[in-house]
Amino acid sequence: NIFGCDLRKQARQLENELDLKLVSFSKLCTSYSSSRDGRRGDTSDTTPLLNNSTQDRMFDTMSVEIEQLLAKLTAVNDKMAEYTNAPGTASLNAALMHTLQRHRDILQDYTHEFHKTKGNFLAIREREDLLGSVKKDIETYKSGSGVNNRRTELFLKEHEHLRNIAMATKENMTSQRGMLKSIQSRVNTLANRFPTINNLIQRINLRKRRDSLILGTVIGVCTILLLLYAFH
Repeated sequence: NIFGCDLRKQARQLENELDLKLVSFSKLCTSYSSSRDGRRGDTSDTTPLLNNSTQDRMFDTMSVEIEQLLAKLTAVNDKMAEYTNAPGTASLNAALMHTLQRHRDILQDYTHEFHKTKGNFLAIREREDLLGSVKKDIETYKSGSGVNNRRTELFLKEHEHLRNIAMATKENMTSQRGMLKSIQSRVNTLANRFPTINNLIQRINLRKRRDSLILGTVIGVCTILLLLYAFH
């Protein structure tokens, strides 16, 4: 029974320490958020900072301390569970189980509160780091806007120069196409106007087709002869 009382005393002591630590931990997270919000509204370089690095160190230190206290309280609860199941405690079993369950509930509440507060803090820090990164990128862009404008101007000039070349090439090709159509039209006109010329052109075309057929036949025969020679 004395051992059981000592365990309950240790549990209450750890619970009191955890309660105080969690209150301070919650205040730290709240002040971190408030200080960030205040600094976001004041863009002057002279805004006093409760250094983020200092707050981050405090957060890390308190997180470790609370985790250690939770681990100790868990160990004490486990010892109380062992004591409750030990021989000779049957007459006190109901009261001990009730006490043990109460300490377990307190441990669960403190663990949940710790993880919730820690999660909120990390979310705020991640959000603020992201906003700070975006703000830095904007300032970098603004500081280099002169160089960027010069590059943009040169790019536009080069683009306009290439566009003029493309338009001139297109106009030249269009002009040549029109000239070829005009020549073809004149040839057709002459052929229709002078039947002799038309007949001459037809004969020339017919002879070209005949020569092409003869040439193709000769090439085909030669190819066949070469294949026959190669396989024999």
